[in-house]
Amino acid sequence: MIDLLAITLKDLLNPDFYINNGGLWVLLFIVFAETGLMFGFFLPGDSLLFVAGIYSQKLVGSLLPGGTGSDLLDLSILFVLVSVCGIIGNWLGYWFGRKSGPFLFHRKDSFFFKQKYLYQAKEFYEKHGGQAIVFARFLPIIRTFAPIVAGIVAMDRKKFMIYNVVGCLAWVFAMLFAGHYLDKLFMMKFGFDLKKHLEVIVIIIIVITTFPVLYKIFFGSKKSAPAEDPYKKS
Repeated sequence: MIDLLAITLKDLLNPDFYINNGGLWVLLFIVFAETGLMFGFFLPGDSLLFVAGIYSQKLVGSLLPGGTGSDLLDLSILFVLVSVCGIIGNWLGYWFGRKSGPFLFHRKDSFFFKQKYLYQAKEFYEKHGGQAIVFARFLPIIRTFAPIVAGIVAMDRKKFMIYNVVGCLAWVFAMLFAGHYLDKLFMMKFGFDLKKHLEVIVIIIIVITTFPVLYKIFFGSKKSAPAEDPYKKS
């Protein structure tokens, strides 16, 4: 049993901690929470999936004693389970945002709340909504709030769901399979154990997934037509 009082912030940010102390069910809950619950924004989604790929046999073995005996089958089972949790999590975030949208769009400005930011978000999602949902999967913190904002600005449900599924499958596949096969490749070719250098891996993953979006923000086109209140009654 984990001593809760002994858990530190470093533990909470360490993907290896969740794998070794929580196993498969904690992994699935974290993916769901990070993509569907606002308080899950600090959880290590990318690096956790990368490490889960390395420990795929161990994780699936907790569900099927002894595992399947096949690396590919273990990864495939893990891929399906994690994807389902990620898709449902994002949908929950969207649903929550959709329920909050009418209130926020009709709320008066205050020191902490400016309605103009909602319209800017609406403009952005009208122009880049699909891309935003897909690429947000690869960005810490942003992937937690992207579906909520999509719901608030009333992004089309069907469109959201399509990109939700596409983005989740791409994210889970890339992280799980990269973790599993890169670990094997580095160990076989260089005798380098990725599990002993997780801090470096986390930093590299964040840089790789964040750079394209930062480039788009600072150097992409910013002109767009003014957005309208999606909840305005005609």
